[in-house]
Amino acid sequence: MFSVQANGVDLGVEIFGRDDDPLVLLAGGTTMLSWPDALCERLAAGGRRVVRYDLRDCGASTTVDPEAPAYTLRDLATDAATLVNALGATTAHLGGFGVGGMVAQVAALDHPGVFSALTLVGTRPVAPGPVDDDLPDHDPVMGALFSLPRPDWRDRAAVAAYAADRAAVLGDDPEQARTTAARIWDRTPSTDSSAHEANQLGMVFARLDCTPRWRERLGDLTAPTLVLHGRANLFFPVGNGEALAAQIPGARLLVLDDMATALPNAAADRVAAAMLDLPTG
Repeated sequence: MFSVQANGVDLGVEIFGRDDDPLVLLAGGTTMLSWPDALCERLAAGGRRVVRYDLRDCGASTTVDPEAPAYTLRDLATDAATLVNALGATTAHLGGFGVGGMVAQVAALDHPGVFSALTLVGTRPVAPGPVDDDLPDHDPVMGALFSLPRPDWRDRAAVAAYAADRAAVLGDDPEQARTTAARIWDRTPSTDSSAHEANQLGMVFARLDCTPRWRERLGDLTAPTLVLHGRANLFFPVGNGEALAAQIPGARLLVLDDMATALPNAAADRVAAAMLDLPTG
């Protein structure tokens, strides 16, 4: 793992595969570890140069103040487009997970010549906050998630245990969540509680300027698109993925019955096969 400068900031990246293979760029949601190692390895074995990266204020990327971001969703979209060039490519298949999927949608709309394909995982066509009337909001069981006592973010073991408890509520694998949270904690360069919270929960998106809306522009997308969603997703229920796929011309919707909010390691082969079906440029 190392940093690449793009759009005036340093973005933490990790690369799988050969330098001369077609680029698959994976935007974290918010850290790169949203994309499991197993999936990245399968994509690389399929002949792709896979680069997963941390969004700003997360992981190894430039971190200033997660509680008051001085940039917008459009800036994050430009980060993705600029990173393609910084990595020595002209086009890329762009993947976005969760809030990273919002970044990916806007990046493809604002920079249409840069992205040859899109994979949108567990996301929706509107920004964090109140949803459109036709989109399902967080499942009521999410109240149990929000009522979990917050850990001391400076305590690695407490943070990992909290992640496992959240996963149990969400229907994800608690042990996978525990391991990922510990890895995220280890990669957080600051000892500040707000930085650890931002890395674990993506809280920066609750404070980010995501205007203007982009849902009404989705019909302009021309890049072949895979929309992947977990049927058991309680945070962004599956109707969000269905609506997203319906609005993007020609999009393929893949719903995994055994997936909730996180990409399970066991789904790596199936997800990789679907992503490898998309064109490389």
